[in-house]
Amino acid sequence: MTPHNHAQAGDYAEAVLLPGDPLRAKWIAETFLADARCVNTVRNCLGFTGSWKGAPVSVQATGMGQPSLAIYVHELINVYDVQKLIRVGTCGGLNTKVKVRDLVIALGAATDSTIVRDAFGRYGFAPTADFDLLADAVARARERSLRHHAGNVVSSDEFYHADSLKAYAPLMQHGILGVEMEAAALYTLAARFGRKALAICTMSDCLITGEEMNADERQSSLRDMVELALDVATGA
Repeated sequence: MTPHNHAQAGDYAEAVLLPGDPLRAKWIAETFLADARCVNTVRNCLGFTGSWKGAPVSVQATGMGQPSLAIYVHELINVYDVQKLIRVGTCGGLNTKVKVRDLVIALGAATDSTIVRDAFGRYGFAPTADFDLLADAVARARERSLRHHAGNVVSSDEFYHADSLKAYAPLMQHGILGVEMEAAALYTLAARFGRKALAICTMSDCLITGEEMNADERQSSLRDMVELALDVATGA
């Protein structure tokens, strides 16, 4: 147990999906997992464990942003011995080739966060996904004819920029696909502790065109993303 999690040893499977939203964690557990049981309710950051296609898997909400995610990921790894961590969330589009509802499978994650920067002194550490998880996700997305893009994202600590396109312009010029708020910290902690991590995001809105998903599109797109992530997490 920790100040943020009252789960007992063994309550989490070795593979965990990480949505930010606690209600999305509950939706994933109730919609996809067999025999799901709630293992954490502290601060309403809900955690569940069940099975997917016969394989054990968990889902744990992390809250929004890298500071919040870093708490849960650190504890999942160091207290509960989780081996594979897959973020499932949404991102804003920074590249016109990525359309609303497309999946973004994050190869690497640039960031403005001091969580990453302060740990490496003069070095600009490049947080990256686990290659095997990434390759498996891309192969499965291709097999299912899911619109997807594998490339770099930016994990920003700031949601409301005075001028987002101006703030992200240098990154857009270097091929960044989208912006979200968690992947860089996830990848850094996984590297630090020798675990496997991947972030898969659904592009919910485009900062360039202003296009965004409606409620029905969001639900169907998230289903594709979660099923892909569950298969990758469990090897199903």
